[in-house]
Amino acid sequence: MALWKDSTPPAPGITPAPSPPPVKETREPERANVAPLNLNADATRRPRERVEMKDSVISGGLNIEGKIEGAGNVRIAGRFKGDVHIDGDLTIEAGAHLTGQVRANLVVVAGELQGNVESARRVELADTAVMTGDVKAGALTVAAGSRMRGQVEFGWEEKHGKAHADTRGLGTGA
Repeated sequence: MALWKDSTPPAPGITPAPSPPPVKETREPERANVAPLNLNADATRRPRERVEMKDSVISGGLNIEGKIEGAGNVRIAGRFKGDVHIDGDLTIEAGAHLTGQVRANLVVVAGELQGNVESARRVELADTAVMTGDVKAGALTVAAGSRMRGQVEFGWEEKHGKAHADTRGLGTGA
């Protein structure tokens, strides 16, 4: 019997047995039983499913300048200069620095933010937070030790308008 890549010739008078022909596979590859995708029909029949948002991270030691827009959560541990407009949560970690306007569902500040926060559902200032700018949010949580310079408007729904929120300086005049 010859071994694979055997370089010795067979003995005289012995004919090697013919090798069987290669077997050809005749079956077709299996395919998943998938219906054609119709995006418009699916959107009208089913309620919208909540999709888990992925986190994008600007790690410590990075300095980035630009603009962040889109859907998803953003975590900043380095330095970012530019506006952040996302349909998701923004976290500015302790030691991080953000200079720019912010629009997000939830804004958690543990580092430094120089800019305004608009249209947030909730804003949380941790005990290490330093914020310079205005805040307009549905709810605000401020930890002892945090620092802020700016105006805050929270707890008011848009339908009530600014007239109900601004009660400073009202007096009898007498």
